[in-house]
Amino acid sequence: MAGERILIVAPGWIGDAILSEPLVALLRDPFEDPIVDVLVVPWCAPVYARMRGIRRIVESPFAHGRLDVAGRKRFAAGLRSEGYTHAFVLPNSWKSALVPFFARIPKRVGYRGEMRYGLLTDTRPLDKKALPRLVDRFAALAVPRGGLVPMPPSPGLVPDLANRAAAMRALRLKTERPAVILCPGAEYGPAKRWPPNQFAELAAMFLRDGLQVWIIGSPNDRIAADAVLNSMGEHMHKVRDLTGRTDLGTAIDILSAASLVVSNDSGLMHAAAAVGVPLVALFGSSSPAYTPPLSPLAQIAKIDIECSPCFQRECPLGHFKCMRELKPPVVYNLARTAVPAYIPPELRRH
Repeated sequence: MAGERILIVAPGWIGDAILSEPLVALLRDPFEDPIVDVLVVPWCAPVYARMRGIRRIVESPFAHGRLDVAGRKRFAAGLRSEGYTHAFVLPNSWKSALVPFFARIPKRVGYRGEMRYGLLTDTRPLDKKALPRLVDRFAALAVPRGGLVPMPPSPGLVPDLANRAAAMRALRLKTERPAVILCPGAEYGPAKRWPPNQFAELAAMFLRDGLQVWIIGSPNDRIAADAVLNSMGEHMHKVRDLTGRTDLGTAIDILSAASLVVSNDSGLMHAAAAVGVPLVALFGSSSPAYTPPLSPLAQIAKIDIECSPCFQRECPLGHFKCMRELKPPVVYNLARTAVPAYIPPELRRH
């Protein structure tokens, strides 16, 4: 339809932002020119910079948790000239719907969330049983209320290959030997993090195979990465620690150079899936039924116990069995299943 112009109010979590890409794809596909803009918190902007069909990324100036109704009203006034016809509000908070409302965007779509009647013109109830996965919930907003919800495509990110090459030169990373990337952090909390000694044991298995092992994470993952390295003992120097040495966009680009990624349930897990590399995803307190890595190259490592998933930041029972009893040999064997050709024949263990 000529004249369409869409604003997506994006989620504030990196993984959720990646899971919104199928919605972007469904909205952009009928049109030749990009019509989708994204209002996004600055730390998620690199995700949308690697999506196809985004016309403009608008960074939100509002601090996390800050209401600032007057500031949102002023900010929205500056967006009116863009002529948006539709807004899709993905967070469930009341304040996230204020900018599209104040910008006078005619059609404003989102889930009921925090009782947003009036702020949204199309307020949808959320049927969690019909839409168990977050990616489905986002994609369902692309169709009229009551319409047939499409099976969303898998999220896809396009790495910046020039930036990847420059970063790998600067960090002196080479891929003559296959590289396994470990992502031991998880922003939500320690209940989502596989124990560091088990990451270290897994790393030792890969090193014995003749593979390279790199660790990637944000500065907030420094403690988790150090714990893995300290558990490596005399083999610590064989692991390349890139934690905090890249921005998010560069981390995504470097993930695309891996032969395998092993990650907790985190934004980097979804990034690895979205750039199409083999992946083993570690789940404990969270659920792959809700936010799975959506890639045919992904394997799920999880044990079934009664209290999992609990979705808590820390283990409420104190035993942390869901992660502690997920043993490194299990993850190692899944890695070999996920990518049977990731180790050259001369490097394979027998």
